[in-house]
Amino acid sequence: MTHKPLTFHRPNELSGGQQERVAIACALVGELSAILADEPTGALDQQTGIDVLNFFSELHEEGKTIVMIIHDSAVAERAQRVIHVQDGKVMT
Repeated sequence: MTHKPLTFHRPNELSGGQQERVAIACALVGELSAILADEPTGALDQQTGIDVLNFFSELHEEGKTIVMIIHDSAVAERAQRVIHVQDGKVMT
């Protein structure tokens, strides 16, 4: 049985982690100055999540802005700035 390359799969044929990796790759192809990431480690195994966060750190050091929406306090601890939102309001 032959397997088709990842590039020929439809999104619903990929695991959550594979979808996450593809989304990150797509965001980087355009060489954007900012990346918006909604739960970027949510569907990844622990090591891959750490790899993604390390990569985001490298991108930030290169001058890119990384905005993450997360619920994981351990991930938030890695950020330079954390903004808490509760019931649609920015908490101070």
